[in-house]
Amino acid sequence: MSANWPEAVGRVALPEIDSTNAEGFRRGNGPVWILAGLQTAGRGRRARPWVSPRGNFHATLVMHPVEAPEVVALRSFVAALALREALLAVSGLSGSLALKWPNDVLLNGGKVAGILLESTGLGTKKPTLCIGIGVNLIAAPTLDAVETGAVPPVSLLAETGKRVTPEAFLDLLAPAYARLEATFATQGFPVLRHAWLDHAARLGEVIRARTGETVREGLFETIDATGNLILRMREGAVAISAAEVFF
Repeated sequence: MSANWPEAVGRVALPEIDSTNAEGFRRGNGPVWILAGLQTAGRGRRARPWVSPRGNFHATLVMHPVEAPEVVALRSFVAALALREALLAVSGLSGSLALKWPNDVLLNGGKVAGILLESTGLGTKKPTLCIGIGVNLIAAPTLDAVETGAVPPVSLLAETGKRVTPEAFLDLLAPAYARLEATFATQGFPVLRHAWLDHAARLGEVIRARTGETVREGLFETIDATGNLILRMREGAVAISAAEVFF
């Protein structure tokens, strides 16, 4: 554990686990980071399998937030900014890192990391939030493992030649997240919203957003104060709370 490890935050390292998010809910107590050498049942958004070999990063931050669910959800942006900061510390490639709405980090235009927020009991006396994070440190899935038209996956090692262990990466990520969480707690989302937009992928360009069977195409104008994607279409600006984004 590094000297910069955030105060009062636990750390658990497991050689193998089904899912770090699932383990977070089983343990229940936080704040704590759970790091796994290997996940056997990892998952991404919409319960998609997240297959990743040993040497990649699989971790979850377990928290007990007291805010309303819509505020809790904004921590996906906090996590994305922390991930970018940790990846920047390893690679030194500021211009090569971008944030893809709603929860991916891109390196040289390819997906290098993803975030999955899952929660239970929000708004009750026993809320639990699990912020699951996967990073392709040494290897990325093949193109046939991802949806047609999706951003191609890449690895940190292949794109930069930089090799970092999951343990060392967590030593960078946990302090970065703690600093940004403190900003979120004291200043709210506006400051982080501007920081996220500074690094947003394809801002000001035409993108496609798919929600269920509905596909919208328009100019990626901004994200609003609640984290919604604002798409400028022929009929005007449309706020989208959840979607798959394609470039």
